[in-house]
Amino acid sequence: MNDRPPAPGGLALVQSLVNSLDIETGADRLGTAEGRAAFGLAEHEVPAARALREALRTACLAHAGVHPRGRSTAALDGLLAEAPLRVAVDPAGGAALRPADAPDALLSRVAAAIAEASADGTWHRLKACEAEDCQWAFYDRSPAGRGRWCSMSLCGARAKMRAYRARLTDGGATPS
Repeated sequence: MNDRPPAPGGLALVQSLVNSLDIETGADRLGTAEGRAAFGLAEHEVPAARALREALRTACLAHAGVHPRGRSTAALDGLLAEAPLRVAVDPAGGAALRPADAPDALLSRVAAAIAEASADGTWHRLKACEAEDCQWAFYDRSPAGRGRWCSMSLCGARAKMRAYRARLTDGGATPS
């Protein structure tokens, strides 16, 4: 959808999961065997993965300052509460959260990625494009962390053109 590099670390998994649904076309990669394999999902796990994906999208929208009506981050909080995690200590004395049971469980991998990103201050930089027909997840690398669109040349340009046209219409002016 855009040419931005993927999010760092475990956030790449979260970004990839959110972007497994193309809002504009309706294409859902979780509906294909190849798409499920990318996340280590069996077909019966897809409904839970879709719920997780949409809860993550809501959180990413909130990071961008967009709060869709009828959606809150409480759904993600509830899902993550079910993720079995443990603290793993390495020989050098470092510690990290790891999935407690099945290391390939998507929910636990996502929960560990969010915890790690929260600890290093990168979680809030994973955002969703504020364009309603896009909502593609992107990692905001801007110095101020105020990115709003997945692509300034596409979604950003469309939004700015809509705002320009609205100003023309509201002001009664005609373009020259």
